[in-house]
Amino acid sequence: MREDGILFAATEEGYSLPIIDITHPRFHVADDKCSIRALRDRFAEEDERRRRIPKFILRLMLRSMARKSRLVRALFGSRSAFLDGLSTYAMKLGAGNLVPPYDGPVDRRFASSPHIPLLRLRMQQVASMLAEGLRDELAARPGSPLHLVNIGGGPAMDSLNTLILLNRTNPEQMRRPIFIHVLDGDRPGPRFGADAKAVLQSQIGPLSGLNLEFDHRLYNWNQPQPLQTLLSAPEMAGAILAASSEGALFEYGSDRAIIDNLKALRTGGITLVAGSVTGASHRRRQMVAASGFRLYPRGVSGFAPLAEVSGFRITQRAETLLSDQVLLRPA
Repeated sequence: MREDGILFAATEEGYSLPIIDITHPRFHVADDKCSIRALRDRFAEEDERRRRIPKFILRLMLRSMARKSRLVRALFGSRSAFLDGLSTYAMKLGAGNLVPPYDGPVDRRFASSPHIPLLRLRMQQVASMLAEGLRDELAARPGSPLHLVNIGGGPAMDSLNTLILLNRTNPEQMRRPIFIHVLDGDRPGPRFGADAKAVLQSQIGPLSGLNLEFDHRLYNWNQPQPLQTLLSAPEMAGAILAASSEGALFEYGSDRAIIDNLKALRTGGITLVAGSVTGASHRRRQMVAASGFRLYPRGVSGFAPLAEVSGFRITQRAETLLSDQVLLRPA
């Protein structure tokens, strides 16, 4: 632990990373309109400067940076259609919180760009929406088990931060069995999340004293049967159920995958779903096309019909340049 109270968790490769706690000043992103507008303006200015660079020179620059930076290599040097959960997590740390092996000069310069706080804001907004949406139900049903289902969330830091927010404001409501179920095809991200959960649950952590379990199941959202099996388990009966998917299903999944998973959540008794939807602005579409990642820039207007046909409606949304965060409830 650092002097300023930042906690660390271990990765399966043996190095440790700071645990993002959005209530800590080092990680909190100002969410007011003026602050978000300033972030958007900074991002637009940087994007405009980058567009003035000839494409072949930009490619050479990125290749050179990728050789010197693990973060740049993950974003621009990967042949995968997805950005893995642990690399995404490391990017959210920000330049001032980087540690080895992500703390080289190029890593720090990259992590100083305005899109990094936008990534963390995405997580912060998803966690805040879910926490706020759960408060009334937790108060109305003291002692009932709470199950948080996280689809494609890697370390599930949005779920962990949902619990941090709830425990800070209403600790008496958290005296119940709590479960985080991570459904993800990746292993390193959830393994880091499990270690982060243990650290947060220790005597010095913000989740100290909670009866909390962390469960990872390998998952392909194109085949939702394991999700249906999880939600039909006997221990789910009578429990409070909520789900999230930050930077995952609603951004990378096909229309069919989103509908099938949302229908499984609806049938399984999920009453709240929070997640992020890739923005559909012209600039965002250009960014997606240049990234090589298999993102679907639907925006809320493209996502809403998928939610409706699955039995959900959007009850809350928060806009940023990269994505729109949404809260769904049964229609």
